[in-house]
Amino acid sequence: MKILVLNCGSSSVKYKLIESDNGDVLAEGGVEKIGLPDSFLKFKRPDGSKETITVSMPDHKEAVKNVLNILTDPKEGVIKSYDEIQAVGHRVVHGMEKFNKSVLITPEVIEKVKECYPVAPLHNPANITGIEAVTELIPGVPQVGVFDTAFHQTMLAKAFMYALPYEDYEKFGIRRYGFHGTSHRYVSRRACEFLGLPYEKQRIITCHIGNGGSITAVKDGISVDTSMGLTPTEGLVMGTRVGDVDPGALTYLMKCEGLDADGLTNVINKKSGVLGISGISSDMRDIEDAIAAGNERAKLAMDMYEYRILKYIGAYTAVLGGVDVIAFTAGVGENSPELREAICEQLSYLGVTLDKEANRSRGKEVEISGKDSKVKVVVIPTDEELVIAQDTAMIVGKK
Repeated sequence: MKILVLNCGSSSVKYKLIESDNGDVLAEGGVEKIGLPDSFLKFKRPDGSKETITVSMPDHKEAVKNVLNILTDPKEGVIKSYDEIQAVGHRVVHGMEKFNKSVLITPEVIEKVKECYPVAPLHNPANITGIEAVTELIPGVPQVGVFDTAFHQTMLAKAFMYALPYEDYEKFGIRRYGFHGTSHRYVSRRACEFLGLPYEKQRIITCHIGNGGSITAVKDGISVDTSMGLTPTEGLVMGTRVGDVDPGALTYLMKCEGLDADGLTNVINKKSGVLGISGISSDMRDIEDAIAAGNERAKLAMDMYEYRILKYIGAYTAVLGGVDVIAFTAGVGENSPELREAICEQLSYLGVTLDKEANRSRGKEVEISGKDSKVKVVVIPTDEELVIAQDTAMIVGKK
């Protein structure tokens, strides 16, 4: 079954056309700067070469139309008509408590996703515009929503509740939801397949480390705790997001700087994290270069970044009653041997040893723990699009 997977952001659309039966990626690319004069579409050819086309795309409907046009282009396309797309799977960021699994998109589902707008004002509206664009451009094609938050709906109340007045949870749904769920779900299961271990009998800590990052504790195949919260600003030190911070420090900052809620939201989402501490960049490659040049603030940012990861691994080891597998994934987790080594060297108390030669690998599935390690440590490149395609095929197949 040919599944078009769409990930619609506020000004971008990423896509993959996947053959769900075997997981083959038939086409992939993306649209950026939607609504701006210099919007463009980029795509990868089957031979690996890449192309970028500048084209006016004032809205998401036009962006999705351009994606469909390149897929059916006589020269660059991989299908002859829209009719070959048998279903469309959408990444939807926030489902609150309304969705604990992927679902077929219906008018009722769309309304429930819209009810989540207040907790995901940048992401959910963009997700819906993608769904509406497909509905208009390919009438009748089945669509499925796959939620970032769904995997974490197995958390117990003691893990997801905040110690705020209970009525705030009842009235506003304020609690920990967690994100990157599709990635944590894929990586935890794939790690066990790769290692030949039974998924439903393992204690796993998955480390999704990128510009945004989160860590999840998975026990017997379900998420029991995760580092992100009501929003993606809680938890790890991230590229531009603050991570864990004393709420009192935030109200104090609001008074000192005369910030309103929107002003504070901007600080904790876009001006904090590695960028805020270093004053240089949110990109870890730039931070590594600055450290090599002797920049002390860059060194501090890296130390804080690593320390928070280490702290969560320790906490989740306690929650799980031990750990059998630690998996690194996402941009930094997959491609930074230095970060993985820095973390693993401090886990010797758990019996972790590192195979430094294997750890040199970047972006590939590999076991990096030593032969005598009491904990298996692996790198598993995430594949959220494959999960979305598989869920979509399964749900559409049941119609």
